Amino acid sequence: HDGVLIMIRRILLSVLPMLILSSALSAREITDMLGRKVTVPETPKKVYAPSPYGAYALYAMDPTLLAGWIFEIDPANYPYLHKSMQTLPMIGRVFGAGQSANLEVLLAAHPDLILMWSHVNEFSEKEAQKLQILNTPFIYAVDESIEDYTAIFKFLGKALNKEARGNQLSAYTEKTFTDVRNTLAKIPADQRPKVYYAEGLDGLSTECDDSIHVQLLKLAGDIDVHRCHTSNHKGFEKMSMETILGYNPDVILIQEKMFYDKIYSLPIWANVNAVKNKRVYLIPKAPFNWFDRPPSFMRIMGLKWLMSTLYPKQYPIDIRKETRSFYRLFMNIDLSQKQLDEVLRPSGDYRTKPIGATP
Repeated sequence: HDGVLIMIRRILLSVLPMLILSSALSAREITDMLGRKVTVPETPKKVYAPSPYGAYALYAMDPTLLAGWIFEIDPANYPYLHKSMQTLPMIGRVFGAGQSANLEVLLAAHPDLILMWSHVNEFSEKEAQKLQILNTPFIYAVDESIEDYTAIFKFLGKALNKEARGNQLSAYTEKTFTDVRNTLAKIPADQRPKVYYAEGLDGLSTECDDSIHVQLLKLAGDIDVHRCHTSNHKGFEKMSMETILGYNPDVILIQEKMFYDKIYSLPIWANVNAVKNKRVYLIPKAPFNWFDRPPSFMRIMGLKWLMSTLYPKQYPIDIRKETRSFYRLFMNIDLSQKQLDEVLRPSGDYRTKPIGATP
């Protein structure tokens, strides 16, 4: 620990002039989502978000504001991302393994604002205090449900001095939830499909219905077949094939392409209704996962995709048009026809007919 502190002090001395200069710039006071009064730069230039949730939300607001990223980016996703992501430093999450190296990169990035994320088991005040050595203000967004994104985008608009952008994303988000609620109000519970969320390379891991990792199933009609209380934040509840056969889901949602590619050839799955009726779907994830892990703002598009997949008659949207509009608004890119096909049909498999895909 002494070595880490010495390194931090050394780097701080090298960036102290910049810290002094930044403190002299115009500032304003805002109230964050925890009710804290915080003095922030009038127009932040570089923001660090140590939480996956915050980093993704910040990307949606303005990718050029990112001081650094938290995960290694698959180069295959670069065409779907802002060009700045190709050279963005990989800071990581600061806490945990690789802490000293991450802190060095973080200090060198000179963030003038830190976006913290208040969520169950995410960050404690003790961890937030570790970042105070930067002498950089930090603000909290509060996310207890995906539905909080309506307020989160408005808050980020104010905090980042980008109110028009925040209000635009907030309005789109709220309309999505409203349309879903209005649709489900007309569909009796016994007419909603039973869904099994298959995780892992064998499909034998899933989530309890109260988990953050399956909030979309809750919003899409409370249709998760696995009813239980989440034992830990990580999830991945282990399942037996006997239990899955007992559930006999109408629809299976799959995270891993390897499992999706082989499920129809596995005799043990052949008697499950979802497999018999070809209602097995691989979740889109370019450039960020639409459903989970991490549960980001992409779930807003994921909810539209899920509703159109489960209730095509009651929720008859043009998923290709909606996907294009979402990527244009949230990702600032115009998808080509080829990219659109790759996003909506990630497996390249024609055994099932993806909603909205051309023959």
